[in-house]
Amino acid sequence: MSGFDKAKAKAEELKGAAKEKVGDATDNQSLQGEGVADQASGKAKQAAEDVRQAGEDITR
Repeated sequence: MSGFDKAKAKAEELKGAAKEKVGDATDNQSLQGEGVADQASGKAKQAAEDVRQAGEDITR
């Protein structure tokens, strides 16, 4: 994952946080759930990249 991909994952996480807050404010559970899912997806992508990068560092 390149720096661009990491930025996309972070943007997805931030978008999810915004959706969750709007869902909370409007009492929209569907939107809130989407926000939580987007955040989890962004965090998972970032964690996978961290693991991949750590593996590369070990093999060098």
